[in-house]
Amino acid sequence: MRMAFELQMLAAAVVLGLVHLFWAAAAAQPQRGLKWNVGPRDTPVELTGMAGRLGRAFANFRETFPFFAAAVLVAYLGGRLGTLTTCGAALYVGARAVYVLLYALGVPVVRSLVWLASTVGLGLILAALVI
Repeated sequence: MRMAFELQMLAAAVVLGLVHLFWAAAAAQPQRGLKWNVGPRDTPVELTGMAGRLGRAFANFRETFPFFAAAVLVAYLGGRLGTLTTCGAALYVGARAVYVLLYALGVPVVRSLVWLASTVGLGLILAALVI
């Protein structure tokens, strides 16, 4: 049995979250140092440059991902999969992948538009639940 496309996109979003996590951690390592990483981390280190942007991008991902995951699972379990959920899931995951790249590179405005596109994708999935 083939897995629903929306569930495949949910799995892809989990992988994207792990990419966020590891990329942000790797970028932060030179600024934080090994002593901070293995220590109690009582004193926060303000990250700058790409490391700071990747940390903020990951925080932003963590804000929207639970809503995406819940919407996909409710649509799947509720038998509401269709064109809206397919397009919405693809738009969310695709836009989030582009978003992290734009944020890492410090691209303004377009990054915000891409974030908006990911939110529209989430909205499409939610719309499928009520239509």
